[in-house]
Amino acid sequence: MASLQQFTIGVEEEYMILDPSSKELKSHQRAIVTEGQKRFKDKIKAEMHQAVVEVGTSICKNTDEAFEEILSLRTGVSEIANGLGFSIGASGTHPFSLWEKQLISDNERYQDLLNELQQAARSNLIFGLHVHVGMEDRKMAIHIANTARYFLPHIYALSTNSPFWESRNTGYKSYRSKVFDKFPRTGIPDYFESIEAYDNFIQLLIKTNCIDDAKKIWWDLRVHPVYNTIEFRICDIPMTIQETITIAALFQAICAKIYSLRRQNINFINYQRALINENKWRASRYGIDGLLIDFGKEKEVHVKELINELLEFVDGVVDELRSRHHIEKVQNIFNTGTGADRQLATYKETGSLIEVVKLIESSFLVV
Repeated sequence: MASLQQFTIGVEEEYMILDPSSKELKSHQRAIVTEGQKRFKDKIKAEMHQAVVEVGTSICKNTDEAFEEILSLRTGVSEIANGLGFSIGASGTHPFSLWEKQLISDNERYQDLLNELQQAARSNLIFGLHVHVGMEDRKMAIHIANTARYFLPHIYALSTNSPFWESRNTGYKSYRSKVFDKFPRTGIPDYFESIEAYDNFIQLLIKTNCIDDAKKIWWDLRVHPVYNTIEFRICDIPMTIQETITIAALFQAICAKIYSLRRQNINFINYQRALINENKWRASRYGIDGLLIDFGKEKEVHVKELINELLEFVDGVVDELRSRHHIEKVQNIFNTGTGADRQLATYKETGSLIEVVKLIESSFLVV
């Protein structure tokens, strides 16, 4: 069997910039990015809203490399932010800041997006995690992407970290996805028969002026238009470093397992987008405390049970990927709850969204 070393990892995270006193989101006027680029070069970037900073690792050979890079990036960005009079945190939404009050970057691309999408873009004040898994072959990539769609709600449930929106308890464990749903070309992607069918779809959208390039496809998973990767985009930004790497390791292991099965001429069932969407909604609403549908058995099953089945499914590849110690930390998420669970517990205990933001701040460098 071919080596699994092709399945490299890249991780992108979006952080919130905070006023240390009020705990409100605060524009940094590119100051953090300007300083950060002196240390991290293009690994740190501005985002549409000026209260957001995005970081991205280099191409990592394994999850340990990704862990060290995220640790370095979070530590460095935190130090820079603190030195400039800001604080920083990781949550899929800010618990109480209003999007209406946030400044927009003057970057031409973001201004064009704002002009096209109007309030949907203006209100898109959310923070996500994107995981790239490297592929040698785009034909294999579309096959893996088709199959990996089924597992998106499972991993999404583990990442849920956005229960509050504009001072309201939304009742969702991840309200971030509800905010992003206003964008076009989001959500679970369709099944594509081949990479040619996928590329033809992209070209049709460009030809008909739906998009000017494939980066304006914002699905929960996509074969990347530029890099030789599958990009997983469904997750909230996790509160802690270890949660990010555990989730990244799961996405990597899913790709490697599907690849291994394909090499043995074994195909996993591809389910309809509409069915997978049912599970995505449940994951958004209930996180790891809910029930997902086991489509094979045609019944509801507790999400933790399905995640444990997923861990068994990928078990045969994790040692070659050298990621077992990170994937085993799923149990920690089961024990302590997701970021959303911890935010809600803090709010229940204190009745204060300020205290929730303090939790988010204090968890930023937790490993």
